[in-house]
Amino acid sequence: MSEIKTVLGFDFGLQHIGVAVAHTSPAMAQPLTSLNASKEEPLWREIAALLKLWSPDALVVGIPLNMDGTDQAITHFSRDFSKNLEQRFHLPVFFVDERLTTVEARSRLFASGGYKALQKKAIDSVSAQLILETWLDSCL
Repeated sequence: MSEIKTVLGFDFGLQHIGVAVAHTSPAMAQPLTSLNASKEEPLWREIAALLKLWSPDALVVGIPLNMDGTDQAITHFSRDFSKNLEQRFHLPVFFVDERLTTVEARSRLFASGGYKALQKKAIDSVSAQLILETWLDSCL
């Protein structure tokens, strides 16, 4: 863990992908943005630009699971996205169970700004932040 200092986290979705960044010392994460999901090349260019800007040592992807821990229909798409990240950018990719991150993200945003704060892009990026916080908690 000592060699990992900066990490980008992804909350994968078929329409949007939330992105957050975390540092391991001190251990803290912050939301960055939400990307429009697509199988097109521009998505990979946007991710490459974020990687260039933040120079992460690793990537973390939230894996959507049912409440009983079984795979959802979207789970295999998230795993494919993770494999593509690893192959394209040659960085280690870690997985985090993302159950209830969207619920918690909505709760945090509502508490800080009411209904006006509940915008889709904000929810996705805060969900990515929560994924990173979970990863940090499990590693430190």
